[in-house]
Amino acid sequence: MTQLIVDLGDRSYPIFITKGLLGDQGMFDEYLSGKHVLIVTNETIAPLYLKPLKEMFAADIKVSTCILPDGEQYKTLEYLNKIFDSLLENRCNRQVTLMALGGGVIGDMTGFAAASYQRGVSFIQVPTTLLSQVDSSVGGKTGVNHSLGKNMIGAFYQPTCVLVDISTLSTLPDKELSAGLAEVIKYGAICDAEFFRWLEKNMDALRRRDPEALSYAIQKSCEKKAEVVAKDERESGIRATLNFGHTFGHAIEAHMGYGNWLHGEAVSVGMCIAADLSCGLGWLPEGDSMRLKLLCEKAGLPVHSPNNMAFDDYLNYMRSDKKNITDKIRFVLLKSIGEAVLFEGVDERLLKMAILNRAC
Repeated sequence: MTQLIVDLGDRSYPIFITKGLLGDQGMFDEYLSGKHVLIVTNETIAPLYLKPLKEMFAADIKVSTCILPDGEQYKTLEYLNKIFDSLLENRCNRQVTLMALGGGVIGDMTGFAAASYQRGVSFIQVPTTLLSQVDSSVGGKTGVNHSLGKNMIGAFYQPTCVLVDISTLSTLPDKELSAGLAEVIKYGAICDAEFFRWLEKNMDALRRRDPEALSYAIQKSCEKKAEVVAKDERESGIRATLNFGHTFGHAIEAHMGYGNWLHGEAVSVGMCIAADLSCGLGWLPEGDSMRLKLLCEKAGLPVHSPNNMAFDDYLNYMRSDKKNITDKIRFVLLKSIGEAVLFEGVDERLLKMAILNRAC
């Protein structure tokens, strides 16, 4: 088992990365705030992993469950309220510990519920998708979507620990594995050229679910995320670079309807647009932009925009992006593979060229 630490002073917490840990009784004992646990999961994950997770708790721990529908389209205030219903129906007090068993949707919603219930209770992340294991379960971003923007309602709220069990990826559909690889590629693109080269050589092994390759990719991704979060927990500076591809990607998700494009698929296209824009500004060599596009394709990801999405569609959503700090759209762009920068005030002509370059 590998253990990493997200260093946030007295709110620091561990990330455990292993294979086959679900069912190890006593694993969570020191991270519980009391004798009551509410596990939040969805209809897809519950039949697979709810029972072995419940078996990890001692007999004196009361375990309640809240099972939600599966899908990004349910990441709303309406379905968040179902978690609050479960908390109140089970008479949970401030010593309850919420546990998120599932992908990014479950993790984000459970974390937001924990941040809000009785003004804050403990929660633990048990991510079961690659995307949530390498990204959304680490760093304390929680929230729900709004029809006008992704993750526009939420809070920064850290878990007490994160348990990454790689064996849960064995039941992950190929399409969702590819979606998770988009976030893995992101780390290489923005801050680790050597890791990017490793991904170019090992993408086939990752898609085959080779345990050693997956373990290494997850560990490297979590290390990068933990380092950045420790420096900038609330995204006032360097943490914003983790949004590489997300400004365009979130626009795609909102325009297409949440759940119709997977988050990682939208981010893949977003990274390619951002790379093209970086080239247009004279920063990123054309060869590096092509390397990124080819790696995304090798991961089984799309590199072209939805065919019903025009430049103005992107513009409307990006203008309301929560990462903007002025009336100008804020982009994460590349100077080279492994070096990201934040930039505002992009010439609209260059922006339009980059977006149209990714049109089908």
